[in-house]
Amino acid sequence: MHYRNIKSNLRLKTTAYFWLLFVFSPAMVSAQQADSIPVITQATLENCIQYALKYNPGLQNSKINEDITETIIKSKLADWYPQVNFTYNLQHNFKLPTFNFNGNLAHSGTYNTSGANFGFTQNIFNRDALLASRTSTDIRLAASQNTKEQKINLAAMVSKAFYDLILTEQQLKVTDEDIARNEQSLKDAFYQYQSGIVDKTDYKRATIALNNAKAQRKYSEESYKAKSAYLKELMGYSYLNNFILEYDTTQMENEIYLDTSENINYNNRIEVQQLETQKKLQQYNLQYYKWSFLPNLSAFGNYNLNFLNNQFSKLYNNIYPNSFAGLTLSIPIFQGGKRIQQIKEAQFQVAQVDNDLRSLQNNINTQYENAMANYKSNLFNFLSLKDNLSLAGEVYDVIRLQYRSGVKAYLDVITAESDLRTAQINYYNALYQVLSSKIDVMKSLGNIKY
Repeated sequence: MHYRNIKSNLRLKTTAYFWLLFVFSPAMVSAQQADSIPVITQATLENCIQYALKYNPGLQNSKINEDITETIIKSKLADWYPQVNFTYNLQHNFKLPTFNFNGNLAHSGTYNTSGANFGFTQNIFNRDALLASRTSTDIRLAASQNTKEQKINLAAMVSKAFYDLILTEQQLKVTDEDIARNEQSLKDAFYQYQSGIVDKTDYKRATIALNNAKAQRKYSEESYKAKSAYLKELMGYSYLNNFILEYDTTQMENEIYLDTSENINYNNRIEVQQLETQKKLQQYNLQYYKWSFLPNLSAFGNYNLNFLNNQFSKLYNNIYPNSFAGLTLSIPIFQGGKRIQQIKEAQFQVAQVDNDLRSLQNNINTQYENAMANYKSNLFNFLSLKDNLSLAGEVYDVIRLQYRSGVKAYLDVITAESDLRTAQINYYNALYQVLSSKIDVMKSLGNIKY
């Protein structure tokens, strides 16, 4: 999808302003993780999200990246401060230089020389330092926006993983109820068989249904472990520790609704904000190349302590100081048209960001329409399946009583039991789907903020 290319280009352009390097020992991390990461006491959705925002390693790296960016900015801005240097030299001449003066050859200098030099420079106009000061605010903003984007994506993923884990937990409960019903049905069929009301077929069918239910429970149990591990991974939670989800299905049902008439505001999307920031940085880059036609101006000054003597032991007996100050003006005159081409390149890059913004807006429209369509269909499906759940429960209770009375065949009980189990599973699947699609709608509108 073109939108992914936009995001990829955005990240590449933004990260061009700062570098990130991490060196760590996996063995030390795994050995210390259980001690350094706290245990969550109330695993509600919001608590899981807040935990992830604090301990997710990727998000922590993004925050460290902000700190690295800040240090780089300060190091660039340091070029505006006076640069003070000190140099020291000591020299012994084995033979003195010879020069010709009016036809006579003579030696010049001394055999031993030494000097201590203090020098300073001060930038007055320098386009590199000027670019650093002009872009510092937006570079900080770009780094913080990258962190904000990760927070939004992480909150959405944690929410979906949380709901998915609830779904699997509910499936386990449904399977446990199914096992209990099948065990009761097995007893009923066995008693009916012993009484001579039915043959052995009902008893065998009940056994098959019970075995199937137990196999389904084992599958759901293992699936729960895998989904729990995924949620822990997103949260940055130690795999050595466990938690118990806290939720209210009634409250979750009340949270499935949202305003379907809300209009799209592109500025709410973090991706649009990132591109706007990137456009500013590209415009600064364009200005930087335009500044290449201006001269560089700096001030300088030096204070030198000179020591001269033919005898090394007396070298530092006398000091011959000198000092000076001045200005350096560097004017670029001709560089083969390089600066003009750089300006054109920067102009093209600004135009690319404008095109990326228009493409992103179109993509946001598509995201919103898809997310809203899924939400509306999932909501309708959930409301329908909720009614089915109530009906399936009533049908099963009636048929089970009729079987005990000898009115219905056991096949009808099996069918009613299957319908009830299916209705229960479908209900929780539909609840997960509508909550998940609601998250997609909120994300497409830019309403997930952390």
